[in-house]
Amino acid sequence: MSTSVGIRTSSIDQAELSTEQVLQRDIPWVTYMTTKLISATDLQLLRRYDKKPENARAQLLDEDGRAYVQLFVTILRDIFKEETVEYVLALIYKMLSANPARARLFQDQSLAHEDTYEPFLSAKSKRYALFQVAVEGQLVHSRKKLQDPCLDNKLRQPSHPTRGAPVAISCLSTLLKEPVLLYKTCLCIWLLSYYEPAIEYLATSRTMQRLTEVVKSSTKEKVVRVVILTFRNLLPKGTFGAQMVDLGLPHIIHSLKTQAWSDEYLLGALIQLEECLKDKIRKLSSFDKYKQEVLLGHLDWNPMHKKANFWRENILRVLLTILDTSSDPRSLAVVCYDLSQFIQYHAAGRVIVTDLKAKERVMKLMAH
Repeated sequence: MSTSVGIRTSSIDQAELSTEQVLQRDIPWVTYMTTKLISATDLQLLRRYDKKPENARAQLLDEDGRAYVQLFVTILRDIFKEETVEYVLALIYKMLSANPARARLFQDQSLAHEDTYEPFLSAKSKRYALFQVAVEGQLVHSRKKLQDPCLDNKLRQPSHPTRGAPVAISCLSTLLKEPVLLYKTCLCIWLLSYYEPAIEYLATSRTMQRLTEVVKSSTKEKVVRVVILTFRNLLPKGTFGAQMVDLGLPHIIHSLKTQAWSDEYLLGALIQLEECLKDKIRKLSSFDKYKQEVLLGHLDWNPMHKKANFWRENILRVLLTILDTSSDPRSLAVVCYDLSQFIQYHAAGRVIVTDLKAKERVMKLMAH
C-alpha cells in the first residue's frame, strides 16, 4: 500500500495531508503523561518507537507488538485532539502497510478484554481511510470469525452518512475471496442490499462480479441461498438487471436449478429470479445496455456494437464526450470502432460525423 494516503484534517481549507506530512508533527507525549492520559510505561514505549527508522520499529513490533497495539488503541480511545488521533492513525497505517500480517496483533488473546475495533468503528469521518486499512487487514489476514454483534451494530447504525457504505462495501468485496469468511461476508452484503445509501456503491464496485463467481463455484447451500436472495433484492434497482444479464447470470441460474438442493426455499428463489431475469431481458433493449456502459464510462466488445439497427439510435454526441474525456485505452478503442459503425450503417453517417468534427478528435488521439 502506498504511504501517500491522504488524511483529512479539520482545518478551514479541509486540506488533505499525506501520511508522511502527518508524521512530521511533534506530539506532546510528556504532557499526555503528566495529565495521566497515558502512563509512564506508555511514554517509554513511545520514546522507543516514535520518529525511529522503519527497521527499528519493525524490531520493536516483532518483540513487543501486542504492547504497541494496546498503546495505540488506548490513545485512540482516550485522546480526542485531532492532530494526535491522525498521528496515531498514520503510525498504524505505516505499521500495517509494511507488514499486513501485523493485523493479527489486534486480535491477540492478551487483548481479549479490549475492544480493538471500537476506536475505528466509532470514529469520525477523518478516520475512515485508516479504518478501512486496519479492519480489512484484521479480517483478511487473521482468518478469524467476523464479530457478529459488532458488524450487526455497524450495519444498523453506520458511523458516517457518506463514507460508511463505500468503506464497508470495499472491505466486504475483498473478503469475498476468503473461503473461511464467505458465508458471513455474503450475509453482510445481503443486509446492505436493503440499505439505500449502499445501493449505488454495490452497483459501481466489483461486488456483483465477485458474487457471481461465488454463486458459480460454491457448493454450500447457505452461501448460494444468501447470494441468490441478494440478487433478487437488487434486480429491480438501477442498472443491476443489465449487469446481471451481462455477467451471464440467466445461464448460471438455469444451471443451478438442475442441481439437487435440499432447501426448497432456495429452489423457489432460483425459479423466481430466473423469471424476473427473463422479464428483464425482454424489456432491456440494446440501447439500454449501451447507455449503461456509457454512463459507467467503461465500454467493451458486446454484440450490440456490431448490430446495424443499433446505430439508428442517436448516441453519437455521448460517444464524442467519452472520446474527449476518457483516458481508458479500451474505452477509446471501442468508441473509435463505434464511430466507424455509425459511418457505415447510418445513411448520413459520414456527413454527421464530419459536421461534429469527430474525425479531428480521432486523429488527435492517434497523434499521441
